[in-house]
Amino acid sequence: MRVTTRNASFQQWQALLTNRTKRHRAGSFLVHGVRPISLALDYGWEISDLIYPDNHSLSAWARSTLDRSGARPVAMALDLFAELADKESAELVAVVRVPEMADLPRGSDDLLVVVFDRPSTPGNIGTLIRSADAFGAAAVVITGHAADPYDPKAVRASTGSLFALPVIRADGHEEVLSWVSRLRSEGLDVRLVATDEHGTVDVADYDLTGPRVLLVGNETTGLSAGWRETADAMVRIPITGAASSLNAATAASVVLYEVSRQRSRGSAHG
Repeated sequence: MRVTTRNASFQQWQALLTNRTKRHRAGSFLVHGVRPISLALDYGWEISDLIYPDNHSLSAWARSTLDRSGARPVAMALDLFAELADKESAELVAVVRVPEMADLPRGSDDLLVVVFDRPSTPGNIGTLIRSADAFGAAAVVITGHAADPYDPKAVRASTGSLFALPVIRADGHEEVLSWVSRLRSEGLDVRLVATDEHGTVDVADYDLTGPRVLLVGNETTGLSAGWRETADAMVRIPITGAASSLNAATAASVVLYEVSRQRSRGSAHG
């Protein structure tokens, strides 16, 4: 395919950069950069199109990526390509499919999924995804009216971790609870563990070694009532000093570290 004018395809791809509604409807987002595109390929993400500047010499990496991706190659006029690329040195822009609820992992005894409820900033989403990847989570779900995890700012903040695990958007908690109910009906003891500064138990004293869904609330208002009502436990992070609370992504990182610590040593309760 060759694109030399601002045709319908170009306009759709351009909208994926700035319009979250268009990203949601198309079920796709744009990915730039050698490492993110390579990770998307390595982790089996579905790439529909790989766009490259027409009449431009490509590196060995770019040629290899075009060959092994199975994506449709799209040669684009240089001036148009520059509008989609995030920097002048970019060689490829990938159009990648956004995961859906059906991509959530199957149940296992060490299942760990993080739910971020109504996060307001793409940067916090990217930071949380990075921690989820580092500490062994199998997926991240963003629920409610929230910033978009596929906003370019969130993708950049994740420093590539976005591609190491499915990051899924859900309209509300009901979709996630339906998935949890299905796992429970199959005999898996999945527990919903909410983080809250007024939690009833310190995080280090709660058993995080079994199948767990970690619930993290909005940076300002915390978890929605729907999540609070369905949580099996509310855990708190003991803090001192003048800080009244931790940033949401920071709090999630602390709890994820505790999950990892417990699982590497066995239950916190021995």
